[in-house]
Amino acid sequence: MTWHSHTFFRLLLSLAAATTLAAGSVSGRVELRDSQDAAVRKHMDFSGVVVWLEPAAGSPAPPPAGTVARMVQKDKTFTPHVLPIRVGTSVDFPNFDPIFHNAFSNYNGRIFDVGLYPPGTSQRVLFSRPGIVRVFCNIHANMSAVIVVLSTPYFEVTPKNGNFQLQDIPPGEYTLRFFHERATQATLDALTRRVTVPEGSATLPAIGISESGYIVIPHHNKYGHDYTDPPDDGGIYPAVRK
Repeated sequence: MTWHSHTFFRLLLSLAAATTLAAGSVSGRVELRDSQDAAVRKHMDFSGVVVWLEPAAGSPAPPPAGTVARMVQKDKTFTPHVLPIRVGTSVDFPNFDPIFHNAFSNYNGRIFDVGLYPPGTSQRVLFSRPGIVRVFCNIHANMSAVIVVLSTPYFEVTPKNGNFQLQDIPPGEYTLRFFHERATQATLDALTRRVTVPEGSATLPAIGISESGYIVIPHHNKYGHDYTDPPDDGGIYPAVRK
């Protein structure tokens, strides 16, 4: 290779580096308003809000094959209560209680039923399309959770203080969206906005999410019936039938 060829090649590398944009970040804070929830009213608990950015053009590469998240069942509780994941991710449902569980969902985001399974075991479900999946236990009516399946890798769920920071985002135009289980769809749609992610960081003004209009609706078991007999946590479930 001649000296001129070396020089030309180095020039191409320099031009490529100059046109590569540094990753950006977007941070902000959500505040829950008009709430009847004691944790919000008394303790300013703004946790559980999913915040994400969808590119205005193009689609991010899918997650690596075999990506797995986890939603634990312990003390008759799903943990985490709100779990955002990417399309193509599987979720494990390990049972860490000394009793049986039966995780299921009859919501269109992903209809599934892992069946009744004993302590110390786990079941896995693949989530192959975006949507909101509300998860319940067919044995214990008080158990519930939400899986938010997204077609973007740029998401976060807020902690108690409501702060969020979306990092490593290629600069460009995006749509900012939110999910909160005690907000109506109309409220969430009204919060959707177009944002420009710059090189470096950007901070958004505080975002208020109203819980006004939220109504608690008792859910049914996986057969569409009311929960009736209390579960026998000794391990026998005669009431678990159609």
